[in-house]
Amino acid sequence: MLRIIIAALLMLAGLFVLGVATIGIFRFSTMLNRIHIAAKCDTLGALLVLSSLIVLSGMTIFSLKLLLVIIFLWLSNPVSSHLVARAEVKTNPDLNKICDFMRFDEQGNLIKLNIKTDDEVSAS
Repeated sequence: MLRIIIAALLMLAGLFVLGVATIGIFRFSTMLNRIHIAAKCDTLGALLVLSSLIVLSGMTIFSLKLLLVIIFLWLSNPVSSHLVARAEVKTNPDLNKICDFMRFDEQGNLIKLNIKTDDEVSAS
């Protein structure tokens, strides 16, 4: 009985996180914000949902398979989100108008960057 309650709580928490991610994807205006919310919440939501299935199934070979799925998702989801965000930065010429790109210089001061797309680099 305790196992079912723990699994239900994990499942509800995971579904809540995935629901918040869905609302966040529609609510945010820029592609980079949408990618960020999707990457963070999908990774956590999948962990919680799959953890609830592990708790329900007990210590079986099925649990090991679910653990491998969790590891794969935790490795691949941030990498794929990073690549999609990087493609957005490279291909969107209007991104400087809606986002500030900043980095630290050698003295530790923030400086604003002007990101150029491939079209702007070849034109100049």
